[in-house]
Amino acid sequence: MTYFTPVQVKIHCWSGVNLSNWVRLCILSLTLVFCCLPIRATELALPPIMLANVFRGDVTLADYWVSEKFDGMRGYWDGEKLSTRSGEHIEAPVWFTAGWPKIPLDGELWVGRGQFSRAVSTVRKKIPDEAQWRTLHFMVFDLPAHPGSYSERNAALQPVIAQIGQPWVHHVEQFKIADQATLRAMLKRVVKQGGEGLMLHRGASLYRAVRSDDLLKLKPYEDAEAKVVAYLPGTGKYAGTLGALEVESADGLRFRLGTGLSNADRRHPPRLGSWVTYRYNGLNEKTGIPRFARFIRVREDYDSLEIGSEPLINIHKNSNQNSTLKPEVKATCAACVEPVKTQNHITN
Repeated sequence: MTYFTPVQVKIHCWSGVNLSNWVRLCILSLTLVFCCLPIRATELALPPIMLANVFRGDVTLADYWVSEKFDGMRGYWDGEKLSTRSGEHIEAPVWFTAGWPKIPLDGELWVGRGQFSRAVSTVRKKIPDEAQWRTLHFMVFDLPAHPGSYSERNAALQPVIAQIGQPWVHHVEQFKIADQATLRAMLKRVVKQGGEGLMLHRGASLYRAVRSDDLLKLKPYEDAEAKVVAYLPGTGKYAGTLGALEVESADGLRFRLGTGLSNADRRHPPRLGSWVTYRYNGLNEKTGIPRFARFIRVREDYDSLEIGSEPLINIHKNSNQNSTLKPEVKATCAACVEPVKTQNHITN
């Protein structure tokens, strides 16, 4: 939060205008109030992190190191503080980062397999919950400031983590995989144990803060993120509640997510402008729209500062279309007819 405090306040009386003293006093009071209000910075400094492309079967596996993909929240240690990938400061307890080196570390703040929501909830609290933080692990997989290749960075990372010597800070183990069959077997084993998937680092690559094939992610399914732009009322057994979410993908495609929504989701839908994860089975060859798209969860780790700058508008011109919703849902959906402004999005 950035606070602006006026050093000096001047009241200029316009010539020819007879303002009473109480009007001048009101102007002065309002000036002081508004100048002292907290104003959030419109832009945070994004940490220079690598981003992954989706794995394709035509890569040369011998060029890559393979590790488990941890389903947590990206954490970037810049040598002094922890931040999210969007640059938001993470309020970690002092003991959690005590003794960490004055060099950048890139990793995942992770509770355990299948515990994504717990990790996000813990990390995003402005007042850290000591008990919850004691369940978190920092799974470190890279040294961003190291000038060498990933193979060299990975080798250099091991003694760094050993020097930290804290049981909640881990070096992510990397493996060499000989062929596609072995890779798929590893993926199957990780997923069966509750893991999300695999990550592949190109051994010869330098650390670059871009999205490229130097870093790949492999999951047993395809998923992506989209932002909520409108609510559609339900019919049949869902009459009176939310029927589907109208969402927009990062490249501007709009489609509906109805499958996967729980009764609780239908009563209290994700807010307009929020980002959600959906799972799908390939893309329609003609339209490019995801096939069999289904809602998975709200991406609470996608801060509003990560989202595109264009205003969100309700694509439905009929502002009365939520009139059949139950009162509690209608209240939630009332914002459907209002534009929602968001800011710079960085995808996962």
